[in-house]
Amino acid sequence: MTNLDDDQLEGVHDVADFDAFFAEQAEQEPEGVPLKLYGRTYILPGTLPALFTLQLHRVQNSARPEDIRRLLGSLFGPDAVDHWTEAGMSDRHLGIVLLWSTANVADPGTVSMQRAAELYDEREQAKSTGKAAPRPAKSKAKAKPKAKPRNSGARS
Repeated sequence: MTNLDDDQLEGVHDVADFDAFFAEQAEQEPEGVPLKLYGRTYILPGTLPALFTLQLHRVQNSARPEDIRRLLGSLFGPDAVDHWTEAGMSDRHLGIVLLWSTANVADPGTVSMQRAAELYDEREQAKSTGKAAPRPAKSKAKAKPKAKPRNSGARS
């Protein structure tokens, strides 16, 4: 892909102008949810920043502190992680804050702090036992047994 200035596009037809499109589509950004942690008040963004979404995929397989710092910086500001670690934040507390924050950026008020803690603990329990996290119960109707595959008749 080439990055061209507007002057270089002179005479080019059918340029997809996302600047104009997004300006037409502009809605008022939802207000962010506030939270208090280690004596500071943070205001979450009204929507998940693209940087957070992009970094989330990278961080899933990374243990680099800089990757985590950059991911969380897009939600809480660049020095939040340092402040939290200096305050003695545990891994569990970090997980709970992340669960709560990502849920409440997407849809404010959907996950309480208590529910975020329960979800975190359920996930950690599932990891330690090697089982998948619990899922909602399915109906109790019995499934039909599968038919046996037909034998071709040929011997092996």
